[in-house]
Amino acid sequence: MEDIKLGVVESRFADIIWENEPLSSRTLVELCNKELAWKKSTTYTVLKKLCEKGLFKNDNSIVSSIISRDEFFSMQSENFVNETFEGSLPAFFAAFTKRKNISEAELSEIRRMIDNYGKN
Repeated sequence: MEDIKLGVVESRFADIIWENEPLSSRTLVELCNKELAWKKSTTYTVLKKLCEKGLFKNDNSIVSSIISRDEFFSMQSENFVNETFEGSLPAFFAAFTKRKNISEAELSEIRRMIDNYGKN
């Protein structure tokens, strides 16, 4: 699958779809007008672009996601670790924790996730 990168405005547009899907293209135009001050043509141009990237689909004027928000962010996280840390989660974690303290609750959650990894 193509590496999908979104700019700030495209990310907000994607959030509008994810928060309201499935929705009619007419409703999407109204929401984008209200939240982004976009005209109909801008909404359709950006929708077409993100449909071509494989993120969304517009079937019979009903817009929905092909890739969920969670899946999208998982892909982005994986790409970041691969590109920045040669795919090494320990290297990422070491860099992340070098400047940021992790609370006991966060550490417990990470331990739980590691313990449960592969059990599902």
